[in-house]
Amino acid sequence: MAAAAGDGTVKPLQSAMKLANGAIELDAGNRPREAYTEYLRSIHYISQVLLEEVETTKEAGETMPPDTSKMLKLAQQCLERAQSTAAKLGKTRLKPAMPAAAPNPQPAGRHRRVYSDEGGKLSPFLPPEIFQKLQGAESRSSKKELTPLEEASLQNQKLKAAYEARMARLDPSQAMQKTSLTLSLQRQMMENLVIAKAREETLQRKMEERRLRLQEAANRRFCSQVALTPEEREQRALYAAILEYEQDHDWPKHWKAKLKRSPGDLSLVTSLLSHLLSLPDHPIVQLLRRLQCAVYSTLYPAVSRAAAPAPGCCPLTPNPGSRRLRPSQSLHCMLSPCEPSTAPWPQDSPPTPPLHPHPTGPPSPVGDIASGLPDKDSSFEDLEQFLGTSEWQGRAQGHGGQPEPQLQQLKSAVEDIHNAIADRLLSLTLLAFEGLNTAASKDRCLACIEEPFFSPLWPLLLALYRSVHQAREAALSRSMELYRNAPPTAIGIPTKLLPKDPEAKGTYPYCAAAQELGLLVLESCPQKKLECIVRTLRVICVCAEDYCPTSEATPQAGPQPIAAAAIGADDLLPILSFVVLRSGLPQLVSECAALEEFIHEGYLIGEEGYCLTSLQSALSYVELLPRGGLAKQ
Repeated sequence: MAAAAGDGTVKPLQSAMKLANGAIELDAGNRPREAYTEYLRSIHYISQVLLEEVETTKEAGETMPPDTSKMLKLAQQCLERAQSTAAKLGKTRLKPAMPAAAPNPQPAGRHRRVYSDEGGKLSPFLPPEIFQKLQGAESRSSKKELTPLEEASLQNQKLKAAYEARMARLDPSQAMQKTSLTLSLQRQMMENLVIAKAREETLQRKMEERRLRLQEAANRRFCSQVALTPEEREQRALYAAILEYEQDHDWPKHWKAKLKRSPGDLSLVTSLLSHLLSLPDHPIVQLLRRLQCAVYSTLYPAVSRAAAPAPGCCPLTPNPGSRRLRPSQSLHCMLSPCEPSTAPWPQDSPPTPPLHPHPTGPPSPVGDIASGLPDKDSSFEDLEQFLGTSEWQGRAQGHGGQPEPQLQQLKSAVEDIHNAIADRLLSLTLLAFEGLNTAASKDRCLACIEEPFFSPLWPLLLALYRSVHQAREAALSRSMELYRNAPPTAIGIPTKLLPKDPEAKGTYPYCAAAQELGLLVLESCPQKKLECIVRTLRVICVCAEDYCPTSEATPQAGPQPIAAAAIGADDLLPILSFVVLRSGLPQLVSECAALEEFIHEGYLIGEEGYCLTSLQSALSYVELLPRGGLAKQ
């Protein structure tokens, strides 16, 4: 990343995203044939890059680069979109051959398709019953042992097939031998069934005895209270199921021994949770699937109602400079990452006056706009005061408040998610593996559980957040449209933190940071999204160090997080605001709101929390940029 920021080189992942963005734009412009070609070209480029990386790492004996998984995910999305586009082309060819008929009203579909992007496109969020079937398909597909009666039935089928083959080889005159074979077959089949039935009754009796014994152990663990809450009864039943599972499998015993030998090894915790969550028949995984289905069933109707436009209202239209979100057939409308706006830093435009124009100079549109901006030397404390002024409150009221039921639905869904992860999944995991009951191990368990839990739910959850924060996203989108080609000095970036020779770089300043921020939409886990934000601020520091030596920067007094070590907090706000403008992602407002809710509180007081707060401050700053007077460049 430092190389990308320093010498202007473009990473293969960024080039692949640029190709995919071009295909998406063609698809959005109703040019399916050209879009299909560009999707295939993107897949071909990704394949070539990955093949070269394999050869390079094989010769050097290195591990796979960290961007490989993102490249594969992007190739998968391009392939799915290419398939969808190909199907569209096939329907287009069939249309002329169809006889013209009067348009008949189509019956309403059984399932509603809901909106999730600012362009009003339909997104295939699965109905809850289908989502539940897909979540349970993995558990049902796991290998299941046959019961004694099922084994006997298979044996009898083999005996019958051998009997029929042998009867076909006998002559019609051998009637006595045929009768003997028939009686022998009936006797063997009856014996198999009788023996299997006896075995199954014995097995059921032993299983029932074991179940009662394990239930007593679970009752002793939960202090055989007379009146248990429904949650405690559920946890007791699940704990009994875990004890029964451990009677049939040896791996939990081995992992418990490893935890006892190395109680502080967090890598062991990660490996244990990874192995546990890969087993669909384990009671903890089955509980995770049920909780996912319950949360999905809560979110789906809320998003469906929020997606329907109110009478007299039109859906939010994206500005030309921001990215459009396209539906994805496989990832339930995962936001598609595109190349940030690559418009060059305007060099041929008139010189931009400083934020406070000189009183004797002629008026300038950019100067008029810049005069309304907060002073570029103001700190985050000044921003907080600015956000608390009546101007901010007036704008928030002007955008219109969200209906109370919608906010209540979001709060209810958030509460259900917190209850599912911390109060039920984590508690059951700690019951099953007592060696994990330490502060560090609990945090690692939460991080491991969150990724599989949020992956299928995040697109739908984000859609609800976006409907709640639609007014703020609209304000941010308008600012992105007005300022998408504004020079960095108009946003408040001091010239000392800009490249000396911008034309030599071939792109706009801090381009690598905007590209890194654009990768956030590829992730569906809060922890990984937060890591993407941290990397973005680190790239900003790398770029700032490249543009300006450390001795010339203005660091703040006292210890600072790594993201603000090279530059001061006063300089970080305008730079991050410029990166937000160039990212073209108005949905960052909703992403940050969701991250603030679901990130573990331990991260909010460290570097990760500082980076998230900085990004939220930059988003609020960009929302408040003046609306009029800046001509589109």
